[in-house]
Amino acid sequence: MPLTGEYESSTSSWVREQVETYERTGGREGAEMRGVPIVVITSRGVRSGKLRKNPVMRVEHDGVYAAVASKGGAPDNPAWYANMVAEPLVELQDGPEPADYRAREVHGEERAAWWERAVAVWPDYDDYAARTDREIPVLVLEPVNG
Repeated sequence: MPLTGEYESSTSSWVREQVETYERTGGREGAEMRGVPIVVITSRGVRSGKLRKNPVMRVEHDGVYAAVASKGGAPDNPAWYANMVAEPLVELQDGPEPADYRAREVHGEERAAWWERAVAVWPDYDDYAARTDREIPVLVLEPVNG
């Protein structure tokens, strides 16, 4: 079931512009960051209730995706992390059409496996982890069937 409600674009101009380009072209443009593929995730704002859209690195394995809440190694998590924890039903767009997914945070060996996949896609994640005292959360997004 697709998310419905009022969409509020990001206050960050680069996020807003990348999402707009990606959606306008069905992922033919705006689908990379520094040459690495991204996907767009729509979540519901935990405080506002409005729909939020964020580009994240495309970390995919067997139809399941990971969203790494790195925020570039900042001391706090990105806002979308709290949104997905509070309301795990999200939409993920990897190409022309979004699809429904359910997010869950992973820990232990499962997190380690997904972290390895994420670093293979975006090696900067290891640098981000070295810059912060927090363990960077990894959420796995699994397709919602039906």
